[in-house]
This record gives sequence, structure tokens and C-alpha cells, in this order.
Amino acid sequence: MVRLAVSSMFFHEYALDEIFDFVGEAGLDTMEFWIETPWFWLRGQPVQLLQDCLSGRPAMAPLTVHAPILDLNPCSINPKVAEVSVEYTLAAVELADRIGAGVVTVHPGRRTAKRVPSATDFARFDHYLALLSDAARRSRVHVAIENMEKKVNSLLCTPEAVRELLDREPWLSFTLDTSHAMGVSLGEVAAYIHLCGDRMKNVHLGRSNGGTMHLSVDNDPGIATILRWLSEAGYTGVITFEIEDRTFDHDLSSEEKILFLAQQAAFVREFLG
Repeated sequence: MVRLAVSSMFFHEYALDEIFDFVGEAGLDTMEFWIETPWFWLRGQPVQLLQDCLSGRPAMAPLTVHAPILDLNPCSINPKVAEVSVEYTLAAVELADRIGAGVVTVHPGRRTAKRVPSATDFARFDHYLALLSDAARRSRVHVAIENMEKKVNSLLCTPEAVRELLDREPWLSFTLDTSHAMGVSLGEVAAYIHLCGDRMKNVHLGRSNGGTMHLSVDNDPGIATILRWLSEAGYTGVITFEIEDRTFDHDLSSEEKILFLAQQAAFVREFLG
């Protein structure tokens, strides 16, 4: 059965226990916990406090986790940036395993320059994957790599490239970001589901419009079509609302955010039951 979640970054300005309460009040099943959620990140990642929040709300278990990405790039031309980016990703897998998460989503990195990735960039990507593979094999969590926006320097931004990678790395799972794919076309989302649906463990649900990503999903015919495709494909993983709160015309209060998420969830459940 599909479980509905939201990224903890939607409530980025709140304390950890408040975020958990808000997610429950919105009627969602679980949460995708971004390690960079400010209250957690800026306090040095107090894992015990995260575990305490979760143990007090056992129905939310297992969470999903999103590895750190801000200012990071595991395929950076700068070796120190690449090294610390990989370290943070490996630590995210360890944290996810420690809290009993089901999935940890990771990004593939990108070429530093806004140019087509070269053989050197893919060599750095392969090194990153080798280290990530070792961490995944020591863990109980599914490591799921996310499709990126289609930009000139993206390493992983087409359904065919993701499928090729999944065939090459049988330990790896897939997180579908619908907003990134919709930036190309609705048909691009269909291709991801068709080619990669067998390895899909998480869906980041958001709309794209005119180059703006991670918009609301309710009452959108394109999102309704995607939800029908997921249902027809037999998807039973997590659907995570990944919505940027800066796309609204004012700063939302916590009450407004809770009501907004409840509306998104009601729309999705019309199609998925």
C-alpha cells in the first residue's frame, strides 16, 4: 500500500518535534527526513533526538531519508569538494540504517562546468558509486538514486540513462522526481515509470511549470495522469510531496502548510485509494 509523505524541508523553519506533529496533523503517513533540515543540521545532527521523535510516533516508521546536497557535488572537479560530498552521502546511508529508514535518496552529482559531462566526470561518478555500493551492502536500507533536471551538465537526467545504470548496479534503487521529469514533458514521466518502475522505491511528487519546479499537485490533470500510471504499474512505495514553499505568494504559517498538505493528500488518495 502506498504511503504518503512530505519532505521535512517543507517545514524547514520549525523544530524537529514540531515538524513531526505537523506531518501527523496533515494526515500523512510518514516523512522524508532531509538531513539538512536546519534545526537538526545546525545542531550537529543529534540522531538520538531524531530517534526520540520517531519512537514517540511509531506509526510513521519507517521514515525515508534524503542525503545532504546543499553546496555539495560528489563529482566535483575540486577533489576536496568531491571527497566531503561523498562522505556526507555515506554518512546518510549509515544514519538511515541507524534509524531503521526504508529508503535513502541520493543525488548523482553533476559536471562542475555547465558543459556536457566528460569521461573524467563519469570516472568520478563511478568512484562515488563504488563507495556507495559498499555502504549499501553493509546496510539494510534501500539506496535510491534520483533523476535530475535535464541540464547540459547533468549526469543522470534521462530514463534511458537511469535504466542503464540500474542494469549495471543491481544493488541500486530509484527515486522518481516527477517535477524534474515534467520539465521535459509528461511523456518523460511515463518513460521513467515504464523503464525503471521495477526498481522504484520512492516518488518525489511535484509539478513543473515554465521552468519552475516543485509546485503543488492538487487538481492538476498532468499529476492525475501520473498517479493513474503509478497505480496501473502497481507501485506500492512511498509518494513524497516535494513542494517548494517559496513558490507561494506569501510566507505560509504552520496552519496553512498543514491545510495545504491535507489538500494535496486528499487529491492523491482519490487516485490511489
